[in-house]
Formats: sequence, C-alpha cells, structure tokens
Amino acid sequence: MSGLLVGLDIGATKILGVVARPDGEVLAQVRTGSPAGGAEVVATAAAVVARLRADSGHDLDGVVGVGIPGLVDTDHGTVRHAVNLGVDDGFPFSERLGTATGLRVVLDNDANAAALGAATLLGEDDVAYLSIGTGLAVATILGGVLRRGARNAAGEIGHIPVDPAGLACECGQVGCLETVASGSALAALWPSAGAPPAQALFDAAASGDAEAARVRDAFAAHLADAVRLVALTVDPEVVVLGGGVANVGERLRVAVAHALAEQATGSPFLASLDLAGRVRLVPRDVPVAALGAALLGRRDG
Repeated sequence: MSGLLVGLDIGATKILGVVARPDGEVLAQVRTGSPAGGAEVVATAAAVVARLRADSGHDLDGVVGVGIPGLVDTDHGTVRHAVNLGVDDGFPFSERLGTATGLRVVLDNDANAAALGAATLLGEDDVAYLSIGTGLAVATILGGVLRRGARNAAGEIGHIPVDPAGLACECGQVGCLETVASGSALAALWPSAGAPPAQALFDAAASGDAEAARVRDAFAAHLADAVRLVALTVDPEVVVLGGGVANVGERLRVAVAHALAEQATGSPFLASLDLAGRVRLVPRDVPVAALGAALLGRRDG
C-alpha cells in the first residue's frame, strides 16, 4: 500500500477527488460534473478514482473516504434523502463503489467530511462547519468528536421551517431555512449567466448596484440566522463558512459578521456571545471537503 489517502467530495453539481498524504498535503485532484442517479454517480466516482490513480502514479489500494449529501448510514454505507443527487433511499453506495474501484469505501455526509477537513486545517477541535452549497447544512466537531446524531441527521438545519408562507422545499416541507440561505436560493434571487451567482451578486453590490446590495444584505442576514441557530444550540468555538458560496471569500464573512452584529444590537445576551467574532472561512484554494473525506478513511481504517 502507498500509505496515501483518497477522498471524494460528491455534490449536486460536481465530484471532486483528491489524493493526499496522511498530514493532509494534497498531491493530486480531479474534478468533474455530477450526474443524477445512484448508478450514474457511482460510475462517475469510479472514473474519478481511476484518474486519480493515473495522475498520482500510485495503485491507491487502501481506503477511499466519500462525503455525500443526505442522511448516511455509516455502518452500512447507504444514503437516504440525497434529494439533490437523485439517489434512491437505501442505495448501497459503499458496496457499489467498492466493487467498481476495488477499494474499501468509508461513506459519510459531505458536511461531516468538510468539517473534519476544516478542523484539521484550522487546528481547531471545537468547530461548526456551515456548508452553503446547493443546500444548507451544518456539521459539528465538539471536543474533537464528530457528532452525527442518533439518526445521522445532526446538522440538517436547512430543513428547519422558518417561514410558513415561504417557498416549497425539496424535502417536502414549506419555508425551510435552505430556501432562503443556500446557493440555490441565492441563484434564484440573482441569476447569472456568466460568473457564479454569489460572485456576480457581490461584484455587483461592490460596484454600487443598490438592488444587488439589498439582495446581498438580505441573504447575509439569513446566513446570520443560520450561524446564530448553530451557535445557540451547540456553542462552538468557531463557525466556519464553507461550500460553494464561500468561494466569494472574505466579502461573505464580512457581510455575515455585519449581519450578526446588527442582530446583537439591543441584546446584551447576543452581544456577550461575540458571534460575529467567531465566524471563519475555509482556507482558500484547498479542497476542504474532499480532504476531509480522505481523512475519514484514515480515522476509520
């Protein structure tokens, strides 16, 4: 065995695979579009592993860690409610991918994988990772322990209804937090044919577009609601903003921190918690979720 770690970050729009050293140094990475359907996702993931083998020059004959959206049964390697991927409930993902690659597969929720990657890179052991992608979820590592929950549903805050008169959610409820605080929600508010919607929105706001500034601030306020919800539930040392929307960078952190500070105005209780000061960004130019998936394999194996 090469001793190298392999990780796959499977999302609604992309599959990103990495080969990394045990210390977290990324040696190779491959990115491709994500299809819909369990068999299709497995085939594409297996193709990514094959390309990683070729690019790294190693057999990669150990474990592959995989982060995937939905409720993951880590013992049986199955997933439920991966609604943005079109994967049937109970699909035997680990078994199918293991057969296709010849590797032992360790499957977990994608936000959990990303939290592990972020905590490792930041050197923190008390972290809430807010994944702002197609959907919205949080993963928590408290005292160095990843909290999955009794039904593997810990952190699915995107599906907490916040507006009974709001939009229908993919989960079957109405007015979920995800419908106003996620990448898909932002894309609906600020469609963009060129740059990613978040980048286009923040660029337009920075250039003086008053409507863009209004949409940006409203979106940041909804994300601040998510941060406050997490902080008042588990009280982590830091809340890390991640997912595709976080590619906006420091501008996102500043907007969310400003919204948190405004929410604390008039509330000595909130002000005393310094929620704005706890917000961090994932390290730039590092495939945090894929790296975390690779580290899942190390923890399990």
